[in-house]
Amino acid sequence: MIGVFCLTLVASQASAQNRQCAAHDALTERLASGYGESRQAIAMNADNSVLEVFASAETGTWTITITKAGGLTCIVAAGQHYQHLAEAMPVDDSGA
Repeated sequence: MIGVFCLTLVASQASAQNRQCAAHDALTERLASGYGESRQAIAMNADNSVLEVFASAETGTWTITITKAGGLTCIVAAGQHYQHLAEAMPVDDSGA
């Protein structure tokens, strides 16, 4: 039982070490100054963590972060070729 606990602890520590985490203000400043990214979307997850999407139309870069309540903000995904879409919802008047 202790062995399983130790393996779980090591795995969770390794996973956390692979993430890039920092205080929210510091991370958003780094995204703004280094990549020209600003917040494009924000959402609350089922576990009460906050998901944010940062992107720059000029540089094409994007970053997705997760912030746990009272915790650090961590980058969970990032990439290039960002495009902002504002697609209209399809109109379905059948039955109305």
